[in-house]
Amino acid sequence: MNIPATELIELTLREYGVSATPQTFAAIRLYISLLLRWNERISLTTVTDPLELLRFHFGECMFAASAVPLRDGRLADVGTGAGFPGIPLKLLNPDLQLVLIESNAKKAAFLSECVRQIGISGAEVYRVRFEDLPSKAAPFDFVTARALGAYTSLAKWSRAMLGHGGKLVLWLGERDSIDMSRDALFQWREPIPIPGSDRRKILVGVAP
Repeated sequence: MNIPATELIELTLREYGVSATPQTFAAIRLYISLLLRWNERISLTTVTDPLELLRFHFGECMFAASAVPLRDGRLADVGTGAGFPGIPLKLLNPDLQLVLIESNAKKAAFLSECVRQIGISGAEVYRVRFEDLPSKAAPFDFVTARALGAYTSLAKWSRAMLGHGGKLVLWLGERDSIDMSRDALFQWREPIPIPGSDRRKILVGVAP
């Protein structure tokens, strides 16, 4: 298993406007190692080349930290799967309080193992559909989702779970970003192009 060296991680993430500590880079290396090891047993990601994984999963997720921005507060990552974008954002901003929502039992087990082995504090894993998350978990400052689908239902749920001025942050293709911008529940900002991608965008809706 060829895990990228710290210097390569730092250089690659710089293309996405990411600056981080040596401790963060070490946590990313451990996270990649865990992900690829578990991916041999359960389907977590179709991207298995470590450098492409670093770009597609870490770079594109962490880009939002400064582009949105995503700092401090409480963040619910819906349908997080292998932990994206929630865990990379948490590694970059340790003061974020993170709630990882994943209904698949095996993926939820992986997430719990990541939180334990990487030593991530202020993170909770809920093995539920987002619609079934206990109401006591709210309110959130941010709700994030990447390649989830069911965006109309997600927007309605997010509007109820976010406080005033809270942000719904979505990683979308160009067509979906146009369609989602028509949803009247949020005040939508102009889609933010992701570096290195022709079509993928970050779309931010602010709860009025």
